[in-house]
Amino acid sequence: MLLWFCKEDCGFVPLFIYAIFGSSRQLAVGPVALVSLLVSNVLSGIVDSSDTELYTQMAILLALMVGILECIMGLLRLGWLIRFISHSVISGFTTASAVVIALSQAKYFLGYDIERSSKIVPLVKSIIEGADGFLWPPFVMGSIILVILLIMKHLGKSRKYLRFLRAAGPLTGVVLGTVIVKIFRPSSISLVGDIPQGLPKFSIPKDFSYMTSLIPTALLITGVAILESVGIAKALAAKNGYELDSNQELFGLGVANIFGSFFLAYPSTGSFSRSAVNHESGAKTGLAGVVTGIIMGCALMFLTPLFEYIPQCALAAIVISAVMGLVDYEEAIFLWRVDKKDFLLWTITSTTTLFLGIEIGVLVGVGVSLAFVIHESANPHIAVLGRLPGTTVYRNIQQYPEAYTYNGIVIVRIDAPIYFANISYIKDRLREYETAVDRCIRRGPEVERIYFVILEMSPVTYIDSSAVQALKDLHQEYKMRDIQIAISNPNREVLLTLSRSGVVEMIGKEWYFVRVHDAVQVCLQHVQSLKDTPKSAADPVLGEKPSFLQRLLEQRADDSSIAQLESGHLKSPVSEDNGSQLEPLLSRKA
Repeated sequence: MLLWFCKEDCGFVPLFIYAIFGSSRQLAVGPVALVSLLVSNVLSGIVDSSDTELYTQMAILLALMVGILECIMGLLRLGWLIRFISHSVISGFTTASAVVIALSQAKYFLGYDIERSSKIVPLVKSIIEGADGFLWPPFVMGSIILVILLIMKHLGKSRKYLRFLRAAGPLTGVVLGTVIVKIFRPSSISLVGDIPQGLPKFSIPKDFSYMTSLIPTALLITGVAILESVGIAKALAAKNGYELDSNQELFGLGVANIFGSFFLAYPSTGSFSRSAVNHESGAKTGLAGVVTGIIMGCALMFLTPLFEYIPQCALAAIVISAVMGLVDYEEAIFLWRVDKKDFLLWTITSTTTLFLGIEIGVLVGVGVSLAFVIHESANPHIAVLGRLPGTTVYRNIQQYPEAYTYNGIVIVRIDAPIYFANISYIKDRLREYETAVDRCIRRGPEVERIYFVILEMSPVTYIDSSAVQALKDLHQEYKMRDIQIAISNPNREVLLTLSRSGVVEMIGKEWYFVRVHDAVQVCLQHVQSLKDTPKSAADPVLGEKPSFLQRLLEQRADDSSIAQLESGHLKSPVSEDNGSQLEPLLSRKA
C-alpha cells in the first residue's frame, strides 16, 4: 500500500478544490485503488520504498505533473480524445488490475512479504516460494473481516432498507480489527503504526530531476483518471438530469491535483464507490465534497492516535472486497454474446495487463483499440440499395430481401465520410458492384452489364481532395465503358467541395438529384427513350444490344406503375412523380 498518511492527505485538499472548479455535483474525488497501484508500482521501480521521504516526494511530484496535464487538456478542450479508448479496453484493464491489486494485498493475510510487481507471474511465484513463512493469526482475522464485508455488501445491494450496510462495511472492518488487536494484542499481526497528527502542511514539490522518468506514468495516470472520472461523472449527470462539461471536468481535476501536490497529496481522481454513496445519499451540489473534506480534516486532527492500532490485514480485506467488484466477468460474457471483436479486445487488454504489466497492458489495449478504429474507418460500410415494393423508399437489399433492383442500374450508399484512407476501398467495392450482379439478389432476366451507378451520398458528411481526385478517375474510367454516374442527396459541404473541384461539371449538373427515386426514374426514362429510338440514333452512353433492352422491358414489376413502365404502356416513364420532384438537384443553367 502507498503510505497511509499520504492517502489521508490525498483525499483532503482536492475535495475542496474540486468542489469549486468541477462541474459534477456528485463526483467524489480522492485516492482510488487503480491509481494507487499505478503510483506504487512505478515508484517502487525508481526509488527504494524504504526511503520514505524520497518515495513521498515522488508521489507528490507525480500529482503535480498529472494536474498540469489535465489542466492543459481541459483548457485546450481535448476531452474528445478519450472517445478513442474503447469501453472494452477499460473493462479488461480494470479486471486485470483488480486481480493484481488483490494478489498484492495477500502479504497482509499470509504474514510474510512478497515481491512488489504489477505482473501476475512474479506475484504468484513469490507467494508460493514464501509459503514457509505463513502465519495463521493474520490469515484468520483478515478472512473473517473479508467475509463480513462481503456479506454486508451483498445485503446492501440486495435489500434497499439495508443499503447503509454497504457504506458501513469498511468502518465495521476497521473497528472490529482494532478491537480484536486491543483485546488480544497478537504479536504476529502487523499494525498501521504511528501516523502524523494534524492537517497537511504547505510544501512545494521537490526533486524535479526525476520528472523525465515520471512522464510516461503521468500520461498513463492522466488517461486512466480521466476515463474513470469523466465516465462516472457523465453517468451520474445523466441520472440526475443535468449536462456535464467534459473539458471543465478535466480542468477541475487538474486544479485539484495541482493544489493537492502542495499539501502532500499523490494523484487523485473520481471514485466510483464514494460517488455512488454521494448519489444514493441525495447529494445535489458540490457542497457534499466540502462536508466530506471537513469530516476528514477533523479525523486528521483528532482521531489519528486511534489509527495506530488498525491491523493491516483489516485494511487489506477492505481493499480486496473493493476490487472484487472491479472484476468485470459479466462484461466479458456480454461481449462474447454480442460482439466477438470487442471480446477479443477485452481479452488482449486483460491478458497483457496481467502478464506484461499495467503500463504495457494499457498501451497494448489502446493501440489495438485504435487499430480497430482505423480499420473501421478505412473499410466503411457500403450498401447496395433496392426499392421496397409499393413505395419510393430504397433500402439495403441484404437487410430487406424483398427490395428489388433494376437491371442495368446499381444504387450504392456509402455510410461514411470519404477521404484518403478509405477511397481505395470504396473504389474497389464500386468496381465489384459494377462488374458483377450478385445472383442471390438478382430480379428478372440476367443482364450483360451496368449502365448507371447511382451514389446515395446522404450519409457522407465530408469528402477530401484525395477522394475528389479518385472520383474524377472513376468517372473517366466509367465514361470509357459507357457508364453514367448519378449522385443523390449530397449535403451542402460535400456539394460545395465537388463544385469547387469541377466534379459537378465533369459528371453533369443534370445527374445530381435530391432523392434516390428521382435518379432512378430519370435513368429509367433514358432506358424508355431507347425503346422509341432506332438503334443507329441511340445515345452512345446508353446504346446497347436489343437483347438487353428486351430483357429490361420484360422485367417483372412489384407494383402497377413499374409494370406499366416496363410493358411500354406509359407515355412518360415518370408519371408517378411529376412537377419539381424530378428536377435535378442542380439545374443545367445553375
